[in-house]
Amino acid sequence: MASLKNIKLKIHSYKKTGTVTRAMEAVSAVKMRKSQERALSGRAYAAAALTILEKLAGTQTVIDMPLMQDRKGKSCFIVVTSDKGLAGSLNSGVIRRVEREIADRALDKKDVVIIGFGRRGADYFASRGYDVRIRHENVSDSIGESDIREVVDGIFAWHTAKEIGSVLVGYQNFLSTFEQEPTIRHIVPITREVMRVMVAGIRPARGRYSPSVASAKEGASVAYTIEPDPEKILAELLPKLLNIAVFHALLEAKASEHSARMVAMKNATDKAKEMVRLSTRIYNKVRQAAITREVSEIVGGIEAMR
Repeated sequence: MASLKNIKLKIHSYKKTGTVTRAMEAVSAVKMRKSQERALSGRAYAAAALTILEKLAGTQTVIDMPLMQDRKGKSCFIVVTSDKGLAGSLNSGVIRRVEREIADRALDKKDVVIIGFGRRGADYFASRGYDVRIRHENVSDSIGESDIREVVDGIFAWHTAKEIGSVLVGYQNFLSTFEQEPTIRHIVPITREVMRVMVAGIRPARGRYSPSVASAKEGASVAYTIEPDPEKILAELLPKLLNIAVFHALLEAKASEHSARMVAMKNATDKAKEMVRLSTRIYNKVRQAAITREVSEIVGGIEAMR
C-alpha cells in the first residue's frame, strides 16, 4: 500500500499538470478561432482563383505552359505539419498519408523530393534518407501568400528543368473543431480534373462559406481572349494560382493544428481531474485504514492492560 505522503505528492502533481494543460487549452482555443476564420474565409478566394484556372485549362495556350504538361521526373511532396507536438495524431496522420501515397506509387527514396513546412515532417523524412530540399520551420499563424513564393519558384524551376514531374501537397484538411482529415492533393501538372477535385475539396457542403447554387453549376469551357500577350500573362498567373493552392493548404493545416491541440489539451485536463479524484479517493481510504488500525491498536492495548 502506498504511503500517504507519496499519494499526496501525486495529487499535487496531477493538479499542477491540469493547471498547465488548462492554460494551453485556453491559448489554443483563441488561436483556433482565428485560424478557423482565416481558413474558412479564404476558401472562397482559393476556390474562385482555381475555378478561373480550371476554365482556362482547356485553351491551347494554357496546355502548352510548362506547369500544365505531364513530365517524367521525381515526385515532389510538400509535407505540411506543425513545429510542436501535443496535438494528438495531427502530425503522424499527415506523415502516414504521405508514406502511403509514396508506397502506392511504388516510389523509391531517390525518386522523391520533400519540401517540409513544419519541423515534425521535415525531420521525419530527413532522418529516413529522403531528399529534403526546402525546410520552413516556425511557420507563423500570420503567414502570408508572399512567404511561400520561394517554394513555388523552386517547384517551377525544377519542373521546367524536367527534374520533377509531379507535385503533391499533404496536410490536415480542416473539417470541424473535432475532425481533421489527412489529405493529399495533386497540384502539378495542373489539369482540369485536378482543379475540379481541388475546388470540390475546398468548398464546404453547407454553411456560410458554402457555394451558391448558381456558382456550383458545372458549365462548359469558356473561351477567353487574353491580352496583350497570353504567354506572358499566363507565365505570371500560373505560379500565382499554384501559390494560392499551397497557401490554402497551410491555412487549413493551421486551423487543424490549433483545433487538434485544443482538443488534446482538454482531454489531458479532464484526465488530470479524473486522476486527482481517484488519487484523493485512494488517499482517503489509506488514511481511514491507518486511523482504524491505530484505534484498534489502542483498544487492544487497553484490553491487554485489564
